[in-house]
Amino acid sequence: MIDRRDILKSALVLAAGQLGFGSARALPAATVGSGSAQPFDFAWVKGQARWLAGNAYVPPAKDAVPAALTRLGYDQYQSLRFRTDHSLWADDGLAFRLQFFHVGRSFTEPVRLYEVIDGQAREIVYDPAMFEFDKSGIDPAAMKDRTGFAGFRVQFVTNWKADVAAFLGASYFRAVGSDTRQYGLSTRALAVDTAMDHPEEFPRFTAFWFERPAKDSGILTLFALMDSPSVAGALRILIAPGGTLVMDIDSAFYPRKAIERIGISPLTSMFYYGENDRRTANDWRPEIHDSDGLSLWTGPGEWIWRPLVNPAVLKVNSYYDDNPRGFGLLQRDRNFDHYQDDGVYYDRRPSLWVEPKTGPAGGWGRGAVQLVEIPTVDETFDNIVAFWNPADKPKAGQELLYGYRLYWGTQMPFFSPLGLTIATRTGIGGTVGQKRRYYSWHFAVDFAGGELGALAKDAEVEAVITASRGSTEHVTAHYLEAFNGYRALFDIRPPDDGAEPIDLRLYLRIHGRPLTETWVYQWTPPSLKERKLALQ
Repeated sequence: MIDRRDILKSALVLAAGQLGFGSARALPAATVGSGSAQPFDFAWVKGQARWLAGNAYVPPAKDAVPAALTRLGYDQYQSLRFRTDHSLWADDGLAFRLQFFHVGRSFTEPVRLYEVIDGQAREIVYDPAMFEFDKSGIDPAAMKDRTGFAGFRVQFVTNWKADVAAFLGASYFRAVGSDTRQYGLSTRALAVDTAMDHPEEFPRFTAFWFERPAKDSGILTLFALMDSPSVAGALRILIAPGGTLVMDIDSAFYPRKAIERIGISPLTSMFYYGENDRRTANDWRPEIHDSDGLSLWTGPGEWIWRPLVNPAVLKVNSYYDDNPRGFGLLQRDRNFDHYQDDGVYYDRRPSLWVEPKTGPAGGWGRGAVQLVEIPTVDETFDNIVAFWNPADKPKAGQELLYGYRLYWGTQMPFFSPLGLTIATRTGIGGTVGQKRRYYSWHFAVDFAGGELGALAKDAEVEAVITASRGSTEHVTAHYLEAFNGYRALFDIRPPDDGAEPIDLRLYLRIHGRPLTETWVYQWTPPSLKERKLALQ
């Protein structure tokens, strides 16, 4: 099986680093094959996926890529740059252009690419002349007819030197809104058996079809065929760039066998440390993360905010729901001073919101948003995964149809009208200046927005908190002019029967009426030995 960290680390660096400033020589744009055209539509792609699922899985050929390409070092592979004047539709006056990634290094499974015009598809022919080979040590003459493409990037008329989306590695893809112009978290077609007691399976895109847009169109339509040992699938993706980039996705999945844990619209991000979790904070920068929380809008209408953590051991949390209205991994903190990173700019990383449209039960039915948090030792590993896991486990022979929209950017289309969580801070509990007689952990949770800023400063705002284990104490809520909101404070005292995780829920209310979204958190207390040491 492929390793998630290898895929994401390579894909992120490549997509961010290969900006594609190619040679200035006059070269033809991407060449579409002269062979016979294939009638094409989404139904045909779904038929291909269904046919694949009805037959035994055929893995990619191990020798599909010349050995010299698989041995490339990081810098060598980075030097395999696409020539911009070979971009698909470069000379056609359209609002979109496509550039392609070369196979090599970690990306050793070629994908086939096609252009679709008036319902007819023709394959895009690989040609070494599309790429710069000078610094790679690869002889381009030896590459013709022996290799191909690993993926592609999408560019838009507003800035031909910047990407709006990239598809590279297994079934991963990422995008940016024009208000960020900065890659961050990613998504993929499907997750299979994430965080189970056996290796995770990574379905891969095997082919893409690009529908030639009309000259005045700001929407790109593409199609993808996906395959893996357990499931085949087909996707139709409409990409609409903007301040918040929108992807409208229709997917059809055809399991070859029963799947224990399937993940619909899986989101993948990185959380190394932040103001709430500084267990691994050994860097000079105050915070390092692509996303700082999971936001949930449940079927009954409750808004939930779950700050992310970098746990000491793998954690899986399930948030059960019926017909969810949406969920996303968000980067709410946009203050540069909180990161001090002038290289990769974590304050500019996009958020990503999933809006369910259609599913097997009309909506997405019963299931859970599952959050997987994996320990990581640095910022190069994507260690956060969130996805929808339907209650009914997929079985062989089924057709699973899911439609949804993805929103990439800083401004999400849906958010709670109540006060939002803007910060979570933690530290040793107790009273300053007094000897601690027992171990406790302190939380400070800040809320702003909604009605909070309009309340009288002496309003009777109370913090409502519940804990699955242990006891809470020193619970208060007070107004802070610094952010025109309220800060809730409390300590949690864990029981003396071990270090099992404690689930916390908190919101603010006035006269029985909620003022804020619901803040949830899972805190794992230290061992009894570590608690004794902390009190010395």
